[in-house]
Amino acid sequence: MSTTEIFLNVLIAVLGGAIRVGTPFLLVSLGECITEKSGRINLGLEGVLVFSAMAGFGGAYLSGNVWVGVLLAGGCGALLSLLHGLVCSLPRVNDIATGIALMLLGSGLAFYLGKPLIQPQAPQIPSLDLGAWSGSPQIRSALQINMLFPIGVALAALLAWGFKATRFGLVLRMAGDSSDAARALGYSVNGIRIAATCAGGFIAGLGGASLSLYYPGSWNEGLSSGQGLIAVALVIFARWSPWRCLGAALLFGGAGALGPALQSVGISSGYYLFNAVPYVLTLAILIWTCSPTRSLKGAPMELGVTR
Repeated sequence: MSTTEIFLNVLIAVLGGAIRVGTPFLLVSLGECITEKSGRINLGLEGVLVFSAMAGFGGAYLSGNVWVGVLLAGGCGALLSLLHGLVCSLPRVNDIATGIALMLLGSGLAFYLGKPLIQPQAPQIPSLDLGAWSGSPQIRSALQINMLFPIGVALAALLAWGFKATRFGLVLRMAGDSSDAARALGYSVNGIRIAATCAGGFIAGLGGASLSLYYPGSWNEGLSSGQGLIAVALVIFARWSPWRCLGAALLFGGAGALGPALQSVGISSGYYLFNAVPYVLTLAILIWTCSPTRSLKGAPMELGVTR
């Protein structure tokens, strides 16, 4: 195989992997974007992701219907996030501390309740085969799209439009930028933030379903690998814009697919190093966003850690 063919094969594999690996990042970051737009941060997304992945896998396995599992994953994500929203609404409760507690709770519940689900096989989310026109097996494989990915793209478009052009979006942004202004107009800031956190948890739960029912398509205790926490950094990188969340998710997905892509063409040296690329990228983004000239650009003004 020539160097050009190796390069093209790696490029095609990374592009396909960007969608396959990036779908959970996209859904979780969109969910967190809604939550943070209301002025609340949910650091418990890692627990939400793991718990919803377990619930979705269990629902699909027990019902024999993958979409029952997807809805159950979203519902469990919403339920766990609702708990976060309610607790954070209490006086003198810190969002960060509650989020860490939620992460531990969700992970613990998933590990405990999901032990019987490690061996069974559940129905998988079907793929959209967009590469049938090509005679190349690599292109056909790369263009097998998780059906939750176009749903995520549609959600990004809907949220981008909703934040700018709807009354709901205006009220949500007002609660995130100035709670005093929202209260002056008669809105319940706590009610808005609880609803936003719950909706964000539902969308993040769909990301959990993508993990256990599509890629990698099984349930085990190390399924998430910190993707929920990476998604929080991804929202900061995307400057709280749904469209930028899409681009950032594809970037992280492509970084995560680099190691398997190189291995597919026989380059196995440094495999574990390439697998660490998403985490190195997250660290680089956190350092970059620490700049005083960039850290507050686009951030909801009520999004603080002192509450």
